[in-house]
Amino acid sequence: MLEIRQTSPFRKCMAVKTARYDTAEYLDTEEKVAAYMDAVLEQGDPALVTHALGVAARARGMAQIARETGLSRESLYRALSAEGNPELGTVLKVLKALGVRLSAVPADAS
Repeated sequence: MLEIRQTSPFRKCMAVKTARYDTAEYLDTEEKVAAYMDAVLEQGDPALVTHALGVAARARGMAQIARETGLSRESLYRALSAEGNPELGTVLKVLKALGVRLSAVPADAS
């Protein structure tokens, strides 16, 4: 828990308690993972896609994803880290293990 103290000229001190948000806690179905990845892919930022794959893999369980992809947990953590740059083959294996796939649609489609 984080605690942020705000001061106001009308109050001595007011504490606001917050909790860390973790997207992985909400990715509990293939449909949610697919919607999350679709929104991320729409942004077109490779670093964001890598991050999102890591979040989705963590939600499912990195050990399980490693077993299903045939990759080691360590190589997955490395490839899906902030400094990682996964190969397309790795991305496709992780997506398949997550139960989702890439598809192409015209860019101007709504």
